[in-house]
Amino acid sequence: MKKLVAFTAIIFVLYSCNSGDRGELIGTQGQKWHPEKPFGMVLIPGGSFIMGKSDDDFVAVNDAPTKTVTVRSFYMDETEITNAEYRQFVNWVRDSIVRLKLAIIADEFGLTPEDEGTGQYAFVDQENEEMTPYEQYMYDNYFGMGDDFYEGRKVNNRPEIIWDTANYPDEYYSEVMDTMYIPTEESYNGVRTIDVSKLNFQYTWMDIQSAARDFNKRRKDYIIKEVVNVYPDTTVWIKDYNYSYNEPMHNDYFWHQAYGEYPVVGVNWRQAKAFAAWRTLYKNSYQKSRRRQHVNSFRLPSEAEWEYAARGGLESATYPWGGPYIKNDRGCFRANFKPLRGDYSADQALYTVEAKSYEPNDYGLYNMSGNVAEWVDSSYEPSSYDFSSNMNPNVNDTDNLRKVVRGGSWKDIAYFLQVSSRDYEYRDSARSYIGFRTVQDYMGTDVILNEKFGDAR
Repeated sequence: MKKLVAFTAIIFVLYSCNSGDRGELIGTQGQKWHPEKPFGMVLIPGGSFIMGKSDDDFVAVNDAPTKTVTVRSFYMDETEITNAEYRQFVNWVRDSIVRLKLAIIADEFGLTPEDEGTGQYAFVDQENEEMTPYEQYMYDNYFGMGDDFYEGRKVNNRPEIIWDTANYPDEYYSEVMDTMYIPTEESYNGVRTIDVSKLNFQYTWMDIQSAARDFNKRRKDYIIKEVVNVYPDTTVWIKDYNYSYNEPMHNDYFWHQAYGEYPVVGVNWRQAKAFAAWRTLYKNSYQKSRRRQHVNSFRLPSEAEWEYAARGGLESATYPWGGPYIKNDRGCFRANFKPLRGDYSADQALYTVEAKSYEPNDYGLYNMSGNVAEWVDSSYEPSSYDFSSNMNPNVNDTDNLRKVVRGGSWKDIAYFLQVSSRDYEYRDSARSYIGFRTVQDYMGTDVILNEKFGDAR
């Protein structure tokens, strides 16, 4: 039964001798904020640049006319998200599902943390003395009232998950773990792997753009719930290339540690967005445990932010290193792409290369051209430059399923490596040549680019 307590009061304040402000307007006081550069990211100082084609549009696409654009400061991953980093996300989702399943079965059979075996994985609120007064109130008044009976229950993250079948503590544990693996009839060579179709991540986000323009609905009507399967599509190595032997990449590329520092591929736009949401959740959970202020959300970059960062402070450059040549003064290719007449290995790479390969641009960003193309948070509309804002432009129509990819990849020709070239893919499509990197808004004193990155203040 939900409790409702209403207070009505009229307070006349004549004087407060304990306020400490001497009656002056000093503002609310809180912890001083010190901007902290996220791990693996670089600061991109805000500024203006000429967005669009730097050279003649010789393919006559006419989707990137030049315009002056201003963007605010932000942090960006110095490399594409790697297999190792994305595996951290997948493993977190996997472990969270296992812990929830163990807590549910413990709840069904009345097991508590005091019991051995599966009981130690019971919901934390199974023993009320472990809950704070607020958690107890929420449990008494809200838990079990939503669509999901167990939504809001707190799982126990302390005990380690046991993966070795020889060490399963009891039958309940065995039953839960059995549901996480593919059926025995689908296994071969005596190996049962995790059923990746069950690795779903659920998160919510608020459609602020719609909420700001429509006052006829309630706040909850703009809160969107997403359920995304997070495992990358490893079959892209086969499906993208007919009559081609790429089974080794299908079998090993994502999970084997040999490819840990290579960019993740086979991830669609929705999965990239889910990764950014998880990264925010993961970081802010740590911030909360240390009683620190939360950080801004991680997200995909807008198309303007991506191009601004890719240019590295060079005005009207063709490539991140300037241009117009794709070789350095020693005759070596500057990026991983398909040079010459389709000689994939001429740049010393047949497929992808490690994310921290070749020389970074002047902002310290690696592989902004080549290696893998990158999802951005913008919908592809050929005429979007004509009607988008000049300040932090971003055209993201939820009804437009075509999402922009930038930078070109290991299988593209040099045209797509140009920082102004636009391409797209459908948001639910995964490819062996598309990955992503994330950004985070900068909070703090303005950092503005003057003439060079070294002059930023």
